[in-house]
Amino acid sequence: MGQKVRVGIDVGGTFTDAVVLDNETFEIIEKMKIPTTHHDEDGVAKGIVQILQTILESKGIDPEDVAFIAHGTTQATNALLEGDVARVGIIGMGSGMDGLGARSESNPGHIELAPGKRLQTYHTYLDSKNLKEEQIEEALDLLIGQGAEVIVASEAYSVDDPANELRVVEAANRRGVFATGGHEISQLYGLRTRTRTAVINASLIPKMMETANMTEKSVKNANITSQLMIMRCDGGVMSIDEVRKRPILTMLSGLAAGVAGALMYEKISDGIFFEVGGTSVDISVIKNGKVMIQNAQVGGHRTYLQSLDVRTLGIAGGSMIRVQGSKIVDVGPRSAHIAGKAYECFAAPADLAGLQLIFISPREGDSPEYAIARAANGEEYSYTLAGAANLLGYVPEGDYAFAGVESARLAWEALGAHLGLSAEAAARQVLDLAIDKTMKTVNEMIADYELDRSFVTLVGGGGSGAVLVPAMAEKEQMKYQIAHNAPYVSTIGVALAMVKEQLERTVISPTEADIKKIRSDILDKIVQSGASEETVEITIEIDNQKNILRAIATGSTELRSKDLAQAALSEEEMRSVAARSVDVSPDSMQLAAQTGRWQLFASEEIRKSFFGLFKKKRTTVSVVDREGVVRFKQANVHYSSFARKQRHDAFTAFLDENTIYSDANATIPKVFLFFREKMLDLTGMQTKEQLMSIVELETEMLDEDEMWLAVAYQ
Repeated sequence: MGQKVRVGIDVGGTFTDAVVLDNETFEIIEKMKIPTTHHDEDGVAKGIVQILQTILESKGIDPEDVAFIAHGTTQATNALLEGDVARVGIIGMGSGMDGLGARSESNPGHIELAPGKRLQTYHTYLDSKNLKEEQIEEALDLLIGQGAEVIVASEAYSVDDPANELRVVEAANRRGVFATGGHEISQLYGLRTRTRTAVINASLIPKMMETANMTEKSVKNANITSQLMIMRCDGGVMSIDEVRKRPILTMLSGLAAGVAGALMYEKISDGIFFEVGGTSVDISVIKNGKVMIQNAQVGGHRTYLQSLDVRTLGIAGGSMIRVQGSKIVDVGPRSAHIAGKAYECFAAPADLAGLQLIFISPREGDSPEYAIARAANGEEYSYTLAGAANLLGYVPEGDYAFAGVESARLAWEALGAHLGLSAEAAARQVLDLAIDKTMKTVNEMIADYELDRSFVTLVGGGGSGAVLVPAMAEKEQMKYQIAHNAPYVSTIGVALAMVKEQLERTVISPTEADIKKIRSDILDKIVQSGASEETVEITIEIDNQKNILRAIATGSTELRSKDLAQAALSEEEMRSVAARSVDVSPDSMQLAAQTGRWQLFASEEIRKSFFGLFKKKRTTVSVVDREGVVRFKQANVHYSSFARKQRHDAFTAFLDENTIYSDANATIPKVFLFFREKMLDLTGMQTKEQLMSIVELETEMLDEDEMWLAVAYQ
């Protein structure tokens, strides 16, 4: 038995990457890239098998020493973009008055996935009041006869009682046909959105089953006993059995992996993460050390699918340069990869003799504006954003995208001569264009998530992170860092991912019983998905505006927490991070309380008003974890610390002091608790009773004398 390892495999559009990490220290033991096997008869699974075999053999790793193996895939996203999906038959069901709406709401028609790509559906409707087996069989005959390859059962209120949906699924399975029920995808009311999400999911099942079965088989054939996990779109992983039922959750998962990997290594409180590849950049937001999540859209329609809020632009290392007349007009969206041309900056200087500038259309229908350098020997090289950044010295030596200056200068002098500019001036124009286009999206995200620009760090990941991010930070006067192991950051994210599950239910004013029920249901679900029960953390959220009760669970596949063992920060270092996060001087910040992994720094400011007659105290706090990441920051707050045994007296008194009473009602404060490793967000609670029932549940494992920190604000 050797050292235990974790294996991450990331299937991208161009390359399939793999990393092997030490299971204890997370140090990288080996990393490699091979071209993605799109055109093999076994598809992308073939590349997964090849790279797995090669990477284990290269370091002589025994299969039984693989403690965790996971892969991220763009397959679901690509299938939707390319319309490579199965035809779906829908059996809509309902009864009585509900039946009138259910007939149309369970029939989404053909769903547009991308311009010119549609998901075909067939629909039939059954009254579910006294549903007979023969009616189900007839409905299946009809839909399969029309061409349906997968069946979705969708009944009004099936989230309360899924019995009829399950009958349809069983009947289809008896015929050897894949089938799924709307209740399996979401437990929210809203038949229209639930059906649409279930239909998109079902359309992916046949294709994903093939890959899942092949990949699982190859892992077993390699004698790896660890269960194969697959990356989800919210940054967690799930077991391959769950993928067979809910492949939609792997949509956009490649995007989630990169930022998950970066957060493992980088101490980022508030930041914008850029995963910059050869063709596109994926941009996501980190706030209070967490990645921002939203409901994904497919073909312009909302789904009940929670994924990272990632925005993708056609700007990257390989982005080509567009010229009209003697003016640079754009950079991207076409890339050197798509045009089948080599990058100018990676050519040997000797090969760039006698350059002639020509313009091409990379794809049929493109205008012939893309600049190419043709050498005397007939070789053609694309002008790229990577070339501009290397020429201007932004890419540090040793970086994945580093090419030096010499070749870039030779090529760009030819372009500059055509434009009447120096090579550097042409490169600067191109970089500025790319930065302006990217910053438009960055500024939108800063506004959407109310980030403080002065505290935001730009983080570059992916093979071309250094091509875009340092120049952008310089121009915008913002802080930046290039992620540790940037070219492999997604693959590392896959290898280090946690098991994740989420449940949402439509509940008006949830009771303690509702909260306990969703908590125990999600625990069952995440353990089924491969998490070991002792590692599971559950967060309960109540969204009163939408009447949603939400449970989010994370856990690992084995007993270990995922904090990377980094050197602890001194109190002075933490104080300066805390002060910067709320824009006050470090001298005015005091370490006011600490417990578990949490340090609460507070700044008190006395403000005079009305000719100095009245004094008002304003307290600003910043809560920093042991890694030095700010997890919470807020002005105008009250804070205190309590032992668990004080929850019924001192803590409730603290709540009452911060509650606003009016004739109509009592408005309780927004509350966060910090204890052990946990930050408990209670801001969705509407009543003191709701808040106290969650506090009771979440702290039941604490000793009576253990402390928690509480922060309250209106």
